[in-house]
Amino acid sequence: MKQISILGCGWLGFPLAKSLLQKGYLINGSTTTLEKISVLEHAGITPFFIQLSEDKIVGEMDSFLENSEILIIDIPPILRRASSNTSTGLSKTFVEKIQNLIPFIEKSSVKKVLFVSSTSVYADENASLTEASIPNPDTESGKQLLDAEMLLQSNEKFETAVIRFGGLIGSDRHPIKFLSGKTNIENPDAPINLIHQEDCIGIIEKIIREAQNDNFSWNETFNAVAPFHPTRKEYYTQKAIEFNLPLPHFNESKPSIGKLIQSEKVERVLGYSFNNIKL
Repeated sequence: MKQISILGCGWLGFPLAKSLLQKGYLINGSTTTLEKISVLEHAGITPFFIQLSEDKIVGEMDSFLENSEILIIDIPPILRRASSNTSTGLSKTFVEKIQNLIPFIEKSSVKKVLFVSSTSVYADENASLTEASIPNPDTESGKQLLDAEMLLQSNEKFETAVIRFGGLIGSDRHPIKFLSGKTNIENPDAPINLIHQEDCIGIIEKIIREAQNDNFSWNETFNAVAPFHPTRKEYYTQKAIEFNLPLPHFNESKPSIGKLIQSEKVERVLGYSFNNIKL
């Protein structure tokens, strides 16, 4: 059985690990909380306590990667305040974490890395965007994700596939619960770019299966959002009604700005069909 290491068994990484286990893979999974070690172990995942910081890695990273051919990196770009003055006031902690991780990957058995990124690498603008579009992030987290993508994909010791997920939703996670009852919400006519947790897992598993195909190029970048793009006002108003929540109220006094993310490459190259389109 092949072994996969998943760095970050959180909201997406944990159900992904359980799904891969059911398909016969051996899974090493990491967590940053000691309390979750027993949860991973109970699920059949070999657990590791690993914490990445800008200057060190705490935990048995060598053992975590040992005997794995594929590493999935699914850690959020949580940023902290910089100690010195910068234009954003935020330090490049996430990029430094990835930089510290790379030497461990280089000396391990890992040949393929799958990096979970975000559509935040594209700025919010009135444009239809594909993987051929030049990323121009307008947020610090988007900038650091893009830097991390380039850092990994430029390494010649291993190959890196990048998946840029849109807004993540699931049975326990939906943005309407945050937007419900709020007023003066901007960009009512901007399209939504969301993806369900089940499709996130399905796309990752499809890439892993395609890795066994000699004609498949692993060193690729994929946008991944459901091919369903109603306006924010239309979608979130309907969801508030469905969830029996107070309606959100939008500011329609100025033009809406919002990108539309295209995911045809996922369907064309991977042959993947989205299961949750209407979200």
